[in-house]
Amino acid sequence: MTTQATPETNANPRRRRGRARLAGSVIAIAVMAALGGLAWYLTHPAAGTGGAAGTPGMAGGPGGAGGPGGPGGPGGAGGAGGRRGGPATTVGVATAEKADVPVSLDALGTVTSAATTTVRVQVSGILRQVLFKEGQMVKAGQVLAEIDPRQFEMALLQASGQRQRDEAQLENAKLTLERYRTLLGQDSIARQDVDTQAALVKQLQGTVMTDRAAEGLARLNLGYTKVVAPISGRVGLRGVDVGNLVNSGDAAGIAVITQLSPIDVTFTIPQDQAPDVLARVGEGAALPATAFDRTRSTALAQGKFAALDNQVDTQTGTVKAKARFVNDKSTLFPSQFVNLRLELRTIKDAVMVPVTALRHGASGDFVYVLNADRTVSLRPVTRGQAMADKVQMQTGLQAGEQVITEGADRLKDGARVVLAGDKPGAGGAGGRHGGRRGGAGAGADAGAGASAGAGAAASAAASGWSGGQRPPRGSGQ
Repeated sequence: MTTQATPETNANPRRRRGRARLAGSVIAIAVMAALGGLAWYLTHPAAGTGGAAGTPGMAGGPGGAGGPGGPGGPGGAGGAGGRRGGPATTVGVATAEKADVPVSLDALGTVTSAATTTVRVQVSGILRQVLFKEGQMVKAGQVLAEIDPRQFEMALLQASGQRQRDEAQLENAKLTLERYRTLLGQDSIARQDVDTQAALVKQLQGTVMTDRAAEGLARLNLGYTKVVAPISGRVGLRGVDVGNLVNSGDAAGIAVITQLSPIDVTFTIPQDQAPDVLARVGEGAALPATAFDRTRSTALAQGKFAALDNQVDTQTGTVKAKARFVNDKSTLFPSQFVNLRLELRTIKDAVMVPVTALRHGASGDFVYVLNADRTVSLRPVTRGQAMADKVQMQTGLQAGEQVITEGADRLKDGARVVLAGDKPGAGGAGGRHGGRRGGAGAGADAGAGASAGAGAAASAAASGWSGGQRPPRGSGQ
């Protein structure tokens, strides 16, 4: 009997250890699956739930239904932090305002003098004196230089003497003609002599007229010895010194005078905008023009539109135009490059928003309008006149509405936003994070216990026994 009982005693413990190992493995797998699910739940909270929707058994823990994360609390199911779509976007806003917008045309212009004259002498002679300083402002008619006048004075005296001599001969011929006509009435002289004397009188009259012209020319040449300024303006650098022989053929002349007031700015207008300018000019409007420096930061002078060329440049597709400036402060200088702004008209009560508020999409331009419930609406608009920092909204927007200017790249129609100056609310994004932290804390407590149980189960499975069972005696465990 002892021999037969031994196999049965040894067989039963082996079967029990096999079943224990199998049960331990199943329990370990189940616990590990539960831990994986808990970890996924904690890192991926369900949409629309906060700390109140935690794992069962956490009602009294942080983030549970009775804790700070419960309904209505931070991170609770009633908080905004648990809404679908992630956290609200912080944005910047601006209010659409009405303003008068000037419609202007900007162009690059060149300052050109209204008149530029090279002062040259009209008679040849020795330059005796120069009566101006380089860079001086002169007026029309002012004497600038003088040529030695002595030879021209002598020429004038000679012409005057010749005229007086011929006039005396003319008077004598006229007296002789009167005597001949008296004798002809007495039939004491031939008619041929009378006619000959009459012809002599006419000849002498022509001679006297020629003498008077020569005398006038000599007097005119004498006047040319004083070189005067033909226009008012600024004198340039002197081209000749005293003592030099000057004549009318000198290309450089004595000096160059440039008129500075008024002064013109020449610029070009695109051919598409030329009809608008002509229409305004045809209405009799005086188009204001402003000249700016190269940086467009300083206004140099104010003027008006002057003229438009009569043809289009085929190479550039532009039309030349000219604006005139008083330039009483001499802020414009000939050949200076300036930025010109020509105002065509003014749009009254235009709805203006910052340029950063205007967005561009496949269907056209649009803006995000801020609603009263802190959501945004996509609004199609039609843009109008643009300025440096603002743009006109012709349609789609009313004055007083608020538009998104910053953070619009992350928005969609109906998205919830938070303004930069808003204080955190009970149901805000901070509550959402608090609920998540509360749920995570409670889950962590439960997870710690589950981890301990899983470790024990895994040890039991490795040793071949499950919880509540002891290793049989004599098994060697």
